[in-house]
Amino acid sequence: MSDAAIEIEGLSKTYEGGKQALDNVDLTVPRGQIFGLLGPNGAGKSTLINILAGLVNKTGGRASIWGFDIDRHPRNAKVSIGIVNQEITFDPFFTPFETLEIQAGLFGVPKRERRSMELLRAMHLEDKAQAYSRTLSGGMKRRLMVAKAMVHAPPVLVLDEPTAGVDIELRQQLWEYVRGLHARGVTVVLTTHYLEEAEELCDRIAIIHHGRIIANEPTRDLVNMAQEKLVEVTVDRDVTALPENRCFQQIELKGDRILAVSYNKTQVNAGEVLAAIQQDGFGIVDVSTREPDLEDVFLNLTRAA
Repeated sequence: MSDAAIEIEGLSKTYEGGKQALDNVDLTVPRGQIFGLLGPNGAGKSTLINILAGLVNKTGGRASIWGFDIDRHPRNAKVSIGIVNQEITFDPFFTPFETLEIQAGLFGVPKRERRSMELLRAMHLEDKAQAYSRTLSGGMKRRLMVAKAMVHAPPVLVLDEPTAGVDIELRQQLWEYVRGLHARGVTVVLTTHYLEEAEELCDRIAIIHHGRIIANEPTRDLVNMAQEKLVEVTVDRDVTALPENRCFQQIELKGDRILAVSYNKTQVNAGEVLAAIQQDGFGIVDVSTREPDLEDVFLNLTRAA
């Protein structure tokens, strides 16, 4: 059996009409990680997830989940994965408890082994167990979707934009639960547009754009790919003309006395930037720097692609 939670080779999908959503994608998600799959809207993330879920037929390539090929062992592959889609999908006339019981039944989980109340408790929905699902708030419905994906205790959990429309407190509760699952050995695949969320949570991140993987690195290595750094310098007098120097990639005025300078950290250091400003006759009153983050890398890679 493979050591990968998800293994994808040459995966392609072309829809009717010629739209190519995935173009020869190779991707391995190691077991036991929180793995980020990022990309702009329409990049191919949802198509890839729906192929793994058995909702979309691939055009070419192969994929396996927990060592089970999705074509040769579809039943074992589906049992090995829980997927929380962007769209909220459950019957609004069932209660949360009934929703989880029905889902567990569909996966063949015996009644004595079902964990419906345990999952509702973990999702802070215990007091809504017998309410109609249609009466739940948007954040509660999202958490019910997570519980629904976990009824059969899959070793792989895919979260597709799980915190969209969820307030900060509920988001923190959700990530607390996800970290707990991860600590118990569940492999988590996350797609999100909150890049600071991915940077904080994920061990490794792949970026997909126009149906192709354009980066796949440990999170810290990916962030370190950013070469641009920003320094804001408060000077001792009003700026009437911006200083010029070859070590500045870009310089702009923020307020009468604050200069925002970006520079390439692999070629220049902050000391050289400050010295260049002083050469123009300015005194330095205050300095603050901003380290590059995942958003900088994401934008640079997708623009280049």
